[in-house]
Amino acid sequence: MAEAHQAVAFQFTVTPEGIDLQLSHQALTEIYLSGMRSWKKRIIRLKNSVITGVYPASPSSWLFVVIAILATMYTRSDPSMGLIAKIQEHLPVSQSMSTQCQAVVSAVLFSTMLWLLLIFTMRLCLKQLLSYHRWMFEQHGKMSNTTKVWVALVRIFSGRKPLLYSYQGSLPNLPVPTIKDTVKRVSDWWEEYVYLRGRGPIMVNSNYYGMDFLYVTPTPIQAARAGNSIHAFFLYRRKLNKEEIKPSRIPGTVIPLCAAQCERIFNTTRIPGEETDTVQHWQDSDYIVVYHRGRYFRLRVYQAGRLLSPREIEFQIQRILDDPIPACKGETKLGALTAGDRIPWAKARAKYFNSGVNKRSLDCIERAAFFVTLDDDEQGMMGDDPEASLDCYAKSLLHGKCYDRWFDKSFSVVYYKNGKNGINGEHSWADAPVLAHLWEYTLATDSFHLGYNAEGHCKGEVDSSLPRPQKLNWEIPPECEEQISRSLAVAQALADDVDFHVFPFRDFGKGKIKKCRVSPDGFIQTALQLAYYRERRTFCLTYEASMTRLFREGRTETVRSCTNESSAFVRALEGGEAADVCRRLFRTAAEKHQLLYRMAMTGAGIDRHLFCLYVVSKYLGVESPFLNKVLSEPWRLSTSQTPVQQVELFDMVNHPEYISCGGGFGPVADDGYGVSYCVLGDNLINFHISCKHSCPDTDARKFGAQIRKALHDLIQLLNPNQKDSNRTEESNPEVKKDL
Repeated sequence: MAEAHQAVAFQFTVTPEGIDLQLSHQALTEIYLSGMRSWKKRIIRLKNSVITGVYPASPSSWLFVVIAILATMYTRSDPSMGLIAKIQEHLPVSQSMSTQCQAVVSAVLFSTMLWLLLIFTMRLCLKQLLSYHRWMFEQHGKMSNTTKVWVALVRIFSGRKPLLYSYQGSLPNLPVPTIKDTVKRVSDWWEEYVYLRGRGPIMVNSNYYGMDFLYVTPTPIQAARAGNSIHAFFLYRRKLNKEEIKPSRIPGTVIPLCAAQCERIFNTTRIPGEETDTVQHWQDSDYIVVYHRGRYFRLRVYQAGRLLSPREIEFQIQRILDDPIPACKGETKLGALTAGDRIPWAKARAKYFNSGVNKRSLDCIERAAFFVTLDDDEQGMMGDDPEASLDCYAKSLLHGKCYDRWFDKSFSVVYYKNGKNGINGEHSWADAPVLAHLWEYTLATDSFHLGYNAEGHCKGEVDSSLPRPQKLNWEIPPECEEQISRSLAVAQALADDVDFHVFPFRDFGKGKIKKCRVSPDGFIQTALQLAYYRERRTFCLTYEASMTRLFREGRTETVRSCTNESSAFVRALEGGEAADVCRRLFRTAAEKHQLLYRMAMTGAGIDRHLFCLYVVSKYLGVESPFLNKVLSEPWRLSTSQTPVQQVELFDMVNHPEYISCGGGFGPVADDGYGVSYCVLGDNLINFHISCKHSCPDTDARKFGAQIRKALHDLIQLLNPNQKDSNRTEESNPEVKKDL
């Protein structure tokens, strides 16, 4: 009970002798340090707001302008063309202010106005420059003089050392294409289903996952792996709060991407509602919530105002692993509420978790920086069948046991018994690249900067006087337990139906594809069309996610990868047409795909426009057979690429084993596939394929085999004179052993 007493700063009792006052020195110290942390953060936010507010100029540039204007006064020139004199005339008359002093004040006021005008002009120019997107449509490897001038101007107007949110005020707003242009491109296409207001489970249907290193486990000690990476997560949050993270850009360019989604990475939870969910974000949280064997623990990661060291976090995690305290009645499978249908969870939350100990414990989970699960299973590429073990690993990260993750949290981290880890992300608050950026930083910091000692433990010393992690308490009534069981049954049926296949394709990668003068993404998307047609003998509506973060608060747009051009190529190849004809059709299909991708990125996509029309039609009560039609067709092939954003953090040449396997998601359609792929270095592409067992026409492993064959057939088509000798996994099985 020591921790409970320390939570009270002072106690007093009234006795016949008077008032007995007892102060807790440690609690008062914590209050003082908490106040200091709060003020430091406010000062940092204020400083960053000023720096961002005057960007692309800097606060120090104001002094430069003032000095320059004052210098002109001594040369008897007037750059203000009489404005300084006008300002001086309107200054209040004061006997304590000489004429010369009034002239200086007038010059400073004029300089300030001039400085603000220059900032406004520079920001307006930068906004106009960032509205130019023709550079994206130029032929690869060739740059027009116009684009060269544009790049130079962007560099000039971008200033020096921008903070994370510096570009937010200069990014253009996402444009809305004309209806005429949209209809011209959409007459035979369908729109995606919108899941944001869906009342079904977010587990599998919405959430996604990211994997650990593919071939390496930095330490086999579960608590040590958690210690290093949890510390790394909070290092990232510190950099995020200080806006010290470099602004994301289009790879290989100076073009900034919107950073608005970064604001809610931490301390964020999706709150269930009966009609629609909401996303709740808190400004700060100095703890995480840890789940282990049916119990929830609150683990503070700050002590006396400092972030715990990796070794201290490992020590605290080990305490949880060794803690014999049993779970409360109904606590073990409580997390199933977040995995089932949303309406029952919303009703249960309002009825059983709105007061008392349940509300305090639920608030603790929802306000936590993020959620951690200590899993008793072992996962990763291991055993006699490495591919099957990867499939199991993917399913575990996507849904686990359906009650040992908190699917509403912005992200949950899973640490397995053998030292492997992984991440599960909730989709509503941001898109996968934002969470992937954090995950890349954490993996790199964990292994390359923090490291482990010879025994596999975190480095550093331990303060053994740290207060123990606090177990959360619950009072779950029988009727709530019944709802938990019903939610678990729904979630378990959904999880059992998911079929997953994950495989690393090492036969060739983007290096060989680029030598064929074709986009790797266009190559892979065409291969997916070929694989699907070979399996189903038909084409289907295909979804590929494209980001629109070139615009302020942009999220995603749809690239409809199944085109007339790609279908013509597939039919020609399967129909035995001449190789020259097939190559020509392939390049036409790949170029069309690139055009659609660029249009989606630059705000000229069609699906978000159609969605807006649908929303307006519902609001106005206008029935639209056309919109009803486009919303009724499922995406039987839903695809997404997971790019590596911080290549500088990993050495893929000297240490190719330190690469993540990427991540994946569940199928969108009951009779379709979900395909995520990650292009790593020049010689590796990782694929994550999902579908449902309940559909007799889909099989993740068979589709994976079709993708492999399609990739080989396409590279052979484009390189007819080069033998396909890079099938490393088949011709040289020692490669896997070496890695």
